[in-house]
Amino acid sequence: MCIRDRMLSVVRREIGRLTSRPVYLVAMVLVPVFIAFFFVGLLNPGLPLKVPAAVVDLDHSQLSRKVTRSLDAMELIDVAAKPESYHEAMQMVQEGRILGFLMIPENFEREAVAGRGPVITYYYNLSIYVPASLMFKGFKTMAVTTSGAVVQTNLTAAGAPDYISSVALQPITVNIHPLGNPWLNYSYYLCPSFIFGALQLMIFIMTTFSITQEIKYGTSPQWLGSAGGRIGTALVGKLLPQTVIWTILGLGINALMFRWNHFPMNGSMAWFNVGMLLYVIACQSFAVIISAILPNPRMALTVNCLTGILSFSLAAISFPTQAMYGAVAIFSDILPMRWYFLIYSDLALNGLPLYYPRMYFVYLLIFPCLAVVAAPLMKKALKKPVYVP
Repeated sequence: MCIRDRMLSVVRREIGRLTSRPVYLVAMVLVPVFIAFFFVGLLNPGLPLKVPAAVVDLDHSQLSRKVTRSLDAMELIDVAAKPESYHEAMQMVQEGRILGFLMIPENFEREAVAGRGPVITYYYNLSIYVPASLMFKGFKTMAVTTSGAVVQTNLTAAGAPDYISSVALQPITVNIHPLGNPWLNYSYYLCPSFIFGALQLMIFIMTTFSITQEIKYGTSPQWLGSAGGRIGTALVGKLLPQTVIWTILGLGINALMFRWNHFPMNGSMAWFNVGMLLYVIACQSFAVIISAILPNPRMALTVNCLTGILSFSLAAISFPTQAMYGAVAIFSDILPMRWYFLIYSDLALNGLPLYYPRMYFVYLLIFPCLAVVAAPLMKKALKKPVYVP
C-alpha cells in the first residue's frame, strides 16, 4: 500500500473511533460552541454600564444636589440610593447593594465658594475590580468637573472675563487617542482571550486523550501497523479528522465574533483565518509533544490541562512579558495561545499589514516542527505500550 492509502486507512479508523463514542463529538463540538456563545453574550455590552452607587449628602445645598445630578447623569454610574450616613452607606456596600458611594461633607458649598478646599470622599469596593475601577473613574471625573465649575464661578464673581477663567481652568489642552481599542470595550479584549484559551484547552485534552487511550488499551501497535509503521503517517491520519473539526469550529467562532457581533476587523480576515488553522495545528502539536515525553494518560492529561489553564494568566494577554520573571516569560512563549492572540491584536484591532505579525505565524509553525522532532519518542511508546495506572 502507498502512503496515501495507509493514511486514508488511519483516517477511516479514527473517524470510526470518534463516531463510536458520541461523547467525543459532544466534547469537541458542543463545549467550544457553548463557551463561545456564553462569553460573547455575557460580555456583549462591552462595559458594565450604570454601576450602582450612592451619595451621602450631608450638606443638602444647591451645589451638593448639582454634584449628585451630575454623577447620576454619567453613563457609567447609577445613583441607586441616598443614605443619610456613612454607616448606612457602608452597610449597603457590604450587602452588595451598591459598589461604592460618594460622601459630601457639611458646609461643602460654603467652603467651596470661600476657596477653603472642602474634601469630598468616595469609597468603592475594589474586590469587584472592573466595575469599581470604572466607578472610580466616574467619581474622579465628576470631582474635577465640580472643582472647575466652582473656580469658574469664583472668577466670574470677581469680574474676570470668561476667556480668562477658561484659560485658568485649562491652560493646556490634551488630545487623547487610544490605540488598538479606542472603543474601550472589554468585550473586544476579554472574549477572544477566553474563547481562544478554551479552544486551546479542549484541543490539548482531546488530542492527548485520543493518543494516550491507544497506549492505555494496548491498541497502539495496531494503530501504528495500519500506517505501515510510519509514525508521521499514523499521527497525521489520526489527527487530521480532528484538525478539520477544530478548524471549522474556529472559523465558526470567528464568524460569530466578527460577522454577527461586529467585532472590529481592521486587517485581513483571510490571514486571520489562516492563523486559526495554524493555531489548531500548533495546539495539537503541543499535545503530541507532551504525550511523546509523558506517554502515560494520566500524566499527559494532567500536564496539558494544567498548561491550558495557566495559559489564561501566563499568555501575556493581561500582563506583559516585560514585567514577568524570566522563567515565566519564557513559559508564555511556548504557549500557542500567546501567538494567536498577538495575531488577533495586530490584524483585527490595530489593522496592521501582514508584514508586522509575520513572525507570529512562523512561531505557530515551529510547534509542528518540534512535534516531528518528538515523533521518535512517540513511536517507541506506541510499539511497546506500557500503561501505568
